[in-house]
Amino acid sequence: MKTVPPRHSALLVDLYELTMAQCYFRYKQHAHATFDLFVRQMPRNRSFLITAGLEDILQYIRQLHFGSDDIKYLRSLKFFSEAFLEYLADFKFHGDIWAMPEGTVFFPQEPVIRVTAPIMEAQLIEGFLLNTINIQTMIASKAVRCVLAAGGKGLFDFSLRRTHGQDASLKVARSSYLAGFEATSHVQAGYYYGIPLAGTMAHSFVMSFASEIEAFFAYSSTFPQKTVLLVDTYDARKGIRKAVKIGQELAKRGHRLVGIRLDSGNIVALARFARKALDDAGLQYVKIIASGNLDEYKIADILGKGAAVDGFGVGTHMGTSSDAPVLDVIYKLSEVGDNKHSLMPVMKLSTGKVTYPGRKQVFRINDRKGVFVKDILGLEKETPDGQPLLEKVVDRGKVLYVCPALEHIRARVRESLNALPAAIKELRKVQMYAVEISPALRALTVDVSRRLA
Repeated sequence: MKTVPPRHSALLVDLYELTMAQCYFRYKQHAHATFDLFVRQMPRNRSFLITAGLEDILQYIRQLHFGSDDIKYLRSLKFFSEAFLEYLADFKFHGDIWAMPEGTVFFPQEPVIRVTAPIMEAQLIEGFLLNTINIQTMIASKAVRCVLAAGGKGLFDFSLRRTHGQDASLKVARSSYLAGFEATSHVQAGYYYGIPLAGTMAHSFVMSFASEIEAFFAYSSTFPQKTVLLVDTYDARKGIRKAVKIGQELAKRGHRLVGIRLDSGNIVALARFARKALDDAGLQYVKIIASGNLDEYKIADILGKGAAVDGFGVGTHMGTSSDAPVLDVIYKLSEVGDNKHSLMPVMKLSTGKVTYPGRKQVFRINDRKGVFVKDILGLEKETPDGQPLLEKVVDRGKVLYVCPALEHIRARVRESLNALPAAIKELRKVQMYAVEISPALRALTVDVSRRLA
């Protein structure tokens, strides 16, 4: 695996993060604060979410600084004092960060990231943290639904042409692989992240030859060990018969046709026809891949009808999380101190947007078989039964956490899915998982809300 893509600019912030930071620089330069990053409420059609994006966040913390060009640009805005710009020129993150490891199942109100730092520093990293967790968690949570629908069949990320920009395309490839996809068509993602690559051919390739069989022959003679034929450019059944001939010719030369791809039409009927034609010709090993505007619902429907499909190329709907294209992910203050560093719990009381005060931890309770029973959202120093989910990943600005290989994160996702109650994994029925608020956190919430009122 190569290094991750180049560092993100320190200017990847909202303007108000910088303007607030200058005010803090003037009035609360040594004050500390704690912020929680969490999802306020579940998106439509979701019963659980999968964390993703921590590796990028830690890379960002390691490399975060304002370069001379950044400072020059900020000076040109006429917003900021020279003293504040000098502070930014020497900026380094000095705080602590706690996080759920990537691939962890989580639910609304549970902090995925917790930051305790000088309030200026905690504020300046807000935009990057929200942006990163939003897209990668959103995509991983969509992709894992496709994994559940596929029931062990292979899944391939074909989303590059439909994702929202270059950076998003890379994050989609990584997040879908993390969630359980087998490969991606995105070559740069393969280069950066070591994700296996998969691809076939386009309809334009078939159309560029005088006949379909000529196109198939050209491709199979060029890639005799890696041929997957797209069979529905003209007439799918005729295309399948031609693919059978190519498969037989490859076999005579000591090679194997890897697969055929169905991209349109009645996938169930065509797959049945293809499987019989391939098997009758002694090509039982040839895989049948389906594609074409697929999502978890279509995959489940296809397999539910007994289709002889071995894998699915999934693009647009997964790569944009089309039915839930945004998470209600927020970054809220839960403690704030004065210039002497003493921290006091705070909370937001806005209608419909109330937050919980204090420094919190999430504890997961399993039954004897390891199945998730409930989570407890409590205060950090509580010790209820259950596994604490937030781990310290940055200590006083130093990254402690060693990001595991993607294969290890994929294994964590598989283990989490196995431990989820069956009802939570239902695709078409949203089932709420139990997240309890600890008595101590409830008492603190009442106390703080009274004080603020």
